[in-house]
Amino acid sequence: MTEVVAVTHPATPGLAKSANVTAKAALVLLLVLALLYPEQGNLRDKAAGLRAVGYPLVAFTVPLLWWTLWRDRMSFPWVPDLLITLTCFTDILGNRMDLYDTVVWFDDWMHFVNTGLLAVALILLTLPHWSGPLRTVERALAFGATSAIAWELAEYFAFISRSSERRFAYGDTLGDLALGTAGAVVGGLAVYRLRQQGRLLDPPAVIPRDRVVA
Repeated sequence: MTEVVAVTHPATPGLAKSANVTAKAALVLLLVLALLYPEQGNLRDKAAGLRAVGYPLVAFTVPLLWWTLWRDRMSFPWVPDLLITLTCFTDILGNRMDLYDTVVWFDDWMHFVNTGLLAVALILLTLPHWSGPLRTVERALAFGATSAIAWELAEYFAFISRSSERRFAYGDTLGDLALGTAGAVVGGLAVYRLRQQGRLLDPPAVIPRDRVVA
């Protein structure tokens, strides 16, 4: 069997590694606390059970895909995985701190930022760094609009359809869709700009050890 070795970039994102592990651990802890004490987590009637199942699946999707499909081709994509984990962690943390109910603009901000973070993660995982601006924004827009629709559908069937909030759901849904799509486009433009500046690198390739030149 040919031995492989990762060719790492000089600026390996050590901070992203630490933040990623910390965010994943904190996410799991907050989800456990939310299930045990739903009142303190402010998730009563907000699909706490579905979040407890869905968020770990989302947060650990990239590690699973990397281990089963990508580890022979590239080193672990720490930055995209961190961005995906942050979207789950910040939602649970925001509920834990009761920001959704006490800060008027917090829900809008989360739709904008988290969809943008997910779009950036997808671009980093699926588009090479030399991709042009139109291709980058196209990928961000396609993902952003699709994910925003999927989230609103899941949110409606999970708890809004049985809540008194359903009377105001139409206007709120339109706003959330617009904010999520806009966040994805802004994220796409940002990642393109950062790549042009050389500040975001693709995960380094893994090559056979016998091809490594000292």
